Amino acid sequence: MDGTREIPRQRGSEQAQRPPLGRGTTIAIVSGVLAATFLAALDATVVGTAMPTIVGQLGGLALYPWVFSAYLLTSTTTIPLYGRLADLYGRKRVLLVAMGLFLAGSLLCGLAQSMPQLVLFRALQGLGAGGILPVTLTILGDLFPIEQRARLQGLTSAVWGASAVAGPTVGGFLTDTLSWRWVFTVNVPFGLVAIALIGLALREQLAPKRRTIDYAGAATLTLGLTVLLTGLLAAGEGSAVLSPRSLGGIALGIGILAFFGWIERRAAEPVIPLDLVRRRLVAVVTLGSVLIGAGMFGVTSYLPLYVQGVLGGTASTAGMTVMPFAVAWSVASTVSGRVILRFGFRSSVLAGMAAMLAAGLALQLVPRLERLAWAVTAAALFGTGMGFSATAFLIAVQNAVSWAERGIATALVGFSRSIGGAVGVAALGAVLAAQLRATTSAGVSPDRLLDPALRSTLDPATLAALRGSLAGALGAVYLAVLLVVIAAVVLVALGFPRQVAGGPERARGVPTGR
Repeated sequence: MDGTREIPRQRGSEQAQRPPLGRGTTIAIVSGVLAATFLAALDATVVGTAMPTIVGQLGGLALYPWVFSAYLLTSTTTIPLYGRLADLYGRKRVLLVAMGLFLAGSLLCGLAQSMPQLVLFRALQGLGAGGILPVTLTILGDLFPIEQRARLQGLTSAVWGASAVAGPTVGGFLTDTLSWRWVFTVNVPFGLVAIALIGLALREQLAPKRRTIDYAGAATLTLGLTVLLTGLLAAGEGSAVLSPRSLGGIALGIGILAFFGWIERRAAEPVIPLDLVRRRLVAVVTLGSVLIGAGMFGVTSYLPLYVQGVLGGTASTAGMTVMPFAVAWSVASTVSGRVILRFGFRSSVLAGMAAMLAAGLALQLVPRLERLAWAVTAAALFGTGMGFSATAFLIAVQNAVSWAERGIATALVGFSRSIGGAVGVAALGAVLAAQLRATTSAGVSPDRLLDPALRSTLDPATLAALRGSLAGALGAVYLAVLLVVIAAVVLVALGFPRQVAGGPERARGVPTGR
């Protein structure tokens, strides 16, 4: 087998037209996909530990947050565009372009001579990163039947989790032993290997067809998302929650996106087909991903703040607290593949929702009992929930759509979770800021709890007051997370179909609970 295969256009004939791949071709494609996934995941966490050194050498502390925000904006806003382009022009071509942009951005980041340059090149890097994960997952959806895909999705999640765990350590090692520039340039050789594997092994034969790009829709979507995310990021800064910048950005972004919907209803080949998001399964998965994305942010961002600010732990302790989240996600995703094949999509999703509900309840005990074990437990339970639910969400949506819709459908799942995280930044940041303003004495900032040197200068009474104020504010944040999780549980329990087109429930006669 040379790996050449016909890409079917209709879901109904897809299984019959999917010939087996040769072992060598399969290994090459899967290895390339995993390598690309590893790079994208590693880059999301590896930069943080290098940033203090970067600022020390390049200066520009005021631009510190934009090194992350520029990457977040471009990588998030381009996800649906890459998904649609992969449907129109093929997965391989679009993935290679995305990888090329990511590697070019990585190389330029490593060569940056100033903070403005670094911010610009991080934006270019994110422009490529936005296409890597959705297109690689779409490729797996095309090439493998559900039995293999369920297991491969677990392997992909394991690679993602390992990258998330290893990122801070790798970033610190490269910065301390070589240079911070290697944090970026190390992507290049590994990325070239991934490009070579996928470029040589993957073959696509697209049906001849004149394709049109919805330029107006693409531009409007990108602009609307950029403005909306900018407003959300400003709101998440706390002091700017009700500022004209944040409220104006959010309102204007929503207005532009509403105009985008008007454009899509009239487009010949829309960027996001509106009939796709109206389908029950896709609608439930999309909204559910927004909710669990917001909840996920509350766990991964605000548990470290509790560990350092209230318990007085170090940055390393805070990092170790959320590590079980990534590990549990990887393990649960692997187990989820077996659950899907044995009991169906709904069983895996409901198991994930139950674990996240348990995590939300465990969070309520964290500020009350002041035990590190409860923080670790909450992180592990939420990671378990993400592993069971996110895997089933993705595979169910991929199975329920045709080849021509699989790229955008896959992208929507990850995109929704990213948007949920951005909304979580704003909403939970607003809750924290409001609670701190109401309970903290003027002139004494809780920020002093996070710096060991400043913390040691506080008298016992002030230290206890600040710890109590921060614990109470975080308690309100954790309550908000629980409410979001409850909303997700209700939505999924009532809305997720008992049977999914092409799923194991139908293929194997699995009981559906009717």
